[in-house]
Amino acid sequence: MTTHRFYPTHYHITLGPHEPVLRIADGDTVITTTIDAGGTDAHGEQVAPEGNPQTGPFYVENAEPGDMLALRLDRLYPNRDTGYTSTAVAPNVVDPQYVRELPERTLAEWHIDRAAGMATLAKPVTRLGNLALPLAPMLGCFGVAPADRQAISTATSGPHGGNMDYRGFVAGVTVYFPVWAPGALIFMGDGHAVQGDGEIVGTGIETSFDVQFTVRVVKGKRIGWPRGDAERADYIFTVGNARPLDQAVQHATTEMLRWLQEDYGLDAVGANILLGQCVEYDLGNMFDPAYTMVCKVPKRWLKS
Repeated sequence: MTTHRFYPTHYHITLGPHEPVLRIADGDTVITTTIDAGGTDAHGEQVAPEGNPQTGPFYVENAEPGDMLALRLDRLYPNRDTGYTSTAVAPNVVDPQYVRELPERTLAEWHIDRAAGMATLAKPVTRLGNLALPLAPMLGCFGVAPADRQAISTATSGPHGGNMDYRGFVAGVTVYFPVWAPGALIFMGDGHAVQGDGEIVGTGIETSFDVQFTVRVVKGKRIGWPRGDAERADYIFTVGNARPLDQAVQHATTEMLRWLQEDYGLDAVGANILLGQCVEYDLGNMFDPAYTMVCKVPKRWLKS
């Protein structure tokens, strides 16, 4: 098991069969950086085009289609003292007749105090004043190469991951992806210092990040959609990415039913009863072409 330090020099705005930037082994750890959705790095310099530019891809030796990749997010933290958000919610999250009342979409500036763990609104001047929010760093867009050698925009998401914008993708969480391409090809970017559910303004507090992750390959383990284990929060979850929203719910719920029966020993009736009374749903991205829904089950119901 080796720890690699990787310093990116170029970025991708698609997840796909790009040339690997680093080859790593099962059990290895990578320490690297990401830039913000606008292509700006830790020094505030524009180094890539807008559109959730991704660091990577990282090729994992011995990861083959039909396997499962376990990606543990060890550390995620802003590496600069500024960030930005949009100032208006998306038209699709309000009543149609209210759309004309939404404010002009501009950018708000935030000051990020990494030592204090706070983000403070700097501009524009509103009745919120200098709103200060605790940092809650998470990755908005990450995943693996899609099936069939596709290159899919980082503006959207699918079974491979992508722009899911789920605020539960935080340090300490292990995310499981189906492997579709040799080496899996891991991409990551779009760090948010803070974000509300749904990313309904189209941004979190966008900023550049320091990132550390560890990989593990589970041979012959076939899954259909991303899964996750939130150890600190003590629940497991599945992710569905699709539009309309009910299709995202269907993907996430189906994946959870399969997981409960395959790995937790429940029969079909038991899995359905458990979800019926104990399931929790979280809203991921509601702004981009594919919506994200997360299906959660607290581990306390699974320990027996």
